[in-house]
Amino acid sequence: MSDATLPLTALEQGEPEAAEKLLDLVYEELRLLAASKMAKEAPRQTLQATALVHEAWLRLMGTKNPKFENRAHFFSAAAEAMRRILIDRARRKLTRRHGGECERIDMNEQVLSVPDTDRQLLAVHEVLDDLAKQFPVQSEVVKLRYFAGMTNEEIAGVLGISVSTVKNYWTFARTWIFSEITKSS
Repeated sequence: MSDATLPLTALEQGEPEAAEKLLDLVYEELRLLAASKMAKEAPRQTLQATALVHEAWLRLMGTKNPKFENRAHFFSAAAEAMRRILIDRARRKLTRRHGGECERIDMNEQVLSVPDTDRQLLAVHEVLDDLAKQFPVQSEVVKLRYFAGMTNEEIAGVLGISVSTVKNYWTFARTWIFSEITKSS
């Protein structure tokens, strides 16, 4: 991952070109993260990785003088922005107006679409906030891996912890989330 410390500091100080410099440094990384996440989404997903990055960037930079403590904070905020975008889209697609209760059939190929992925995404989202209250670092691991598509090595670098700790946190968080989802079902 690139060193974005100087542009982050300049951005915090309100320098006008800082956001553009930061985007140049992190754009490709964010696009790769978004592409990785989008590859795991349901077939026929209409949101492209580039659009996800652009929407996340607009949310991150939408406030006047956004403040990020360091690279880890920036990438965590980017993962959270991507998470919120995907959650908003999943909720929208599940509304009755957008055919959420209907089964989609491709009449040319006679293939059914996968209906549970948006519901699964929403279920993870709903329990993730509870996980964050009790286990904040494990929650960050889930956000960076599940919503941003980072590898264990990338997460370790961003959070400043070992790869084995990331693996342990991921295993714990997955088990905890699954347990919470099955309790509420």
